[in-house]
Amino acid sequence: MTRVPKKVEQRIKAELRKYQKILEAARARDLNESDTAIIVSNMLADIFGFDRFTDITTEYSIRSTYCDLAVKTDDKIHFLIEVKAIGKDLRDVHLRQAVDYATKEGVDWVILTNALEWEAYRVLFQKPIEHEMVFEMNLLEVSPKSADVVEKLYLLTKEGIKKSAIAAYHKE
Repeated sequence: MTRVPKKVEQRIKAELRKYQKILEAARARDLNESDTAIIVSNMLADIFGFDRFTDITTEYSIRSTYCDLAVKTDDKIHFLIEVKAIGKDLRDVHLRQAVDYATKEGVDWVILTNALEWEAYRVLFQKPIEHEMVFEMNLLEVSPKSADVVEKLYLLTKEGIKKSAIAAYHKE
């Protein structure tokens, strides 16, 4: 089990509660992909602790195409995030798109999300390129009080990245 610092745990719990209300309203309004990406970007700042101006890049350019979001610290990309509209089901074709971006950019981790469903994958650079799901969760179906939920969300936080938490979790 990953040890989540108390301050980070408190932030995750409080912000997840807040965003569950926002996500309910967004789902009811059936937001498009662009508006969903704005919510995801704000979640990255508020729940996951990234600086919205220096750590999060929107429409990240990868060889004449664009990935919705890239999360980076110290000029190193940690995750590429492919966002779909909040009402859209996440499909294999979307995952292939995200993995293709990661392959072209040499990034080990991809997140596929519609703001409700979050799927984290490790990209395996072998022939052929493969991927492994690390975890998935629906943020409207989880309790912010759950230690398991907090632990999994911690893996994607700025603090978790500094400790290589997702890599350690993936090895387990």
